[in-house]
Amino acid sequence: MGKGDPKTRRGKTYRGNYGNTRPHGSKTTAGTRTVAVAARKPAPAAKKAATPAARKTAARKS
Repeated sequence: MGKGDPKTRRGKTYRGNYGNTRPHGSKTTAGTRTVAVAARKPAPAAKKAATPAARKTAARKS
């Protein structure tokens, strides 16, 4: 998994090649990107964290 591996990003950088792991550039345009961001659903509301139950301790022997 180093410079000699053509499937990794490091190997593609070393060889000077491009591919799925190392794309040559952005294919999206600014107009397309803004539409995609606007079409996204809003994030769901965060759930309120419940307080953990108190731990029961064993009775001490005297």
